[in-house]
Amino acid sequence: MLGALDGRRVTAYPALEPDMQSAGATFHDQDAVVDGPLVSARAWPDHPAWMRAFLDVLRATAPVS
Repeated sequence: MLGALDGRRVTAYPALEPDMQSAGATFHDQDAVVDGPLVSARAWPDHPAWMRAFLDVLRATAPVS
């Protein structure tokens, strides 16, 4: 989907880098990338870093009262 990720910073499985760029994203080869509410990771080995980043975003956007 061309332009679906325009201006976003993402990571994904390394073989998907061209697809992410085609969708308009800037690809970063790291365990977790946060861009606003979007949290991405490369693959299952990155789940711990992805979950930490996701929880940080969740806490910032929907704090527990």
